Amino acid sequence: MYFNTYLTLKALHLLAVIAWMAGLLYLPRLFIYHLDFEVNSKTYVTFCTMERRLLKIIMLPSLLLTFLLGTLLAFESNTWEAPWFHIKLILVVFLAGFHGYLSKVAKAFARGEYPKLSRKQLSVLNEIPFITAIFIVFLAVLKPF
Repeated sequence: MYFNTYLTLKALHLLAVIAWMAGLLYLPRLFIYHLDFEVNSKTYVTFCTMERRLLKIIMLPSLLLTFLLGTLLAFESNTWEAPWFHIKLILVVFLAGFHGYLSKVAKAFARGEYPKLSRKQLSVLNEIPFITAIFIVFLAVLKPF
């Protein structure tokens, strides 16, 4: 049986990215729906539970795996010096910061505080990960410069 370390790491990295992106796209949508319910209502508490579990069970492990596997891939393919890789890494770090911001909003909801963002602003937040992912994917596939 043929085993290719690079391709195996790449496949696992892509799976981790998919799971992380799913959470980054879904959590802001949950926040929009969460606004419809009064603090401490049964539905409000259910949304808090959903958001916490999404962050802890899916998003955080997949973020960590994305970074771990991405680092291993970078070593395996020796891409550390490529300009496209630096830009891609900056965008991925931006997404990690965005993840942190979403976590902060979820914790505020859990404390019974509504975010200081309108539905429209939360809808815009919902688009940020996908737009960022477009640039990341094109950088990774085309490897410009």
